[in-house]
Amino acid sequence: MNDPSIPPDWDYNPSAWLQRVPLIILALIGTGIALYLTFYQLHHWIPTVWEPFFGRGSEIILTSRTSYLLPIPDALLGMAAYLLDAISGVIGGIRRWRTLPWMVLIFGVAVGPLGLVSVMLVIFQPVLYDSWCTLCLLSAVISIVMIGPAMDEVLASLQYLKQSKKRGYSFWRTFWGVQK
Repeated sequence: MNDPSIPPDWDYNPSAWLQRVPLIILALIGTGIALYLTFYQLHHWIPTVWEPFFGRGSEIILTSRTSYLLPIPDALLGMAAYLLDAISGVIGGIRRWRTLPWMVLIFGVAVGPLGLVSVMLVIFQPVLYDSWCTLCLLSAVISIVMIGPAMDEVLASLQYLKQSKKRGYSFWRTFWGVQK
């Protein structure tokens, strides 16, 4: 007997809580790190930033031009992205790969492309500033670890959308989860 929560031709459910809870926890840890860095960047609400390995590295990176390219500090954007990861990871049940494809895709965009932005910012550290920021590196590792497990759920939703369209169902009704 087939388990309806498992996508066809899959042997596990990518929307299961066992799959998503670790990602939600990582997103919340990332939110905490980014919030701490934001407090430092916002006119130094905290006077120093924790840096155990690279001397003044974190200070150099967090006050660099790259960190303030946008009207708000990059750590604040990172915090918003991690918070979006956590919220979009929580919404929906264990069948959301087919009941809420739009939410799965928001989750995938929040984790994937926004995670790659985090990696790009880490690459800038040694190239542009000859410095490293420990918490920025930890944040990038969290982003990278989250990408793979999040993308399998996105793949299941995309396969479901494709199969539904092949069967003649409305793509958009299926996408918004109103297809019966």
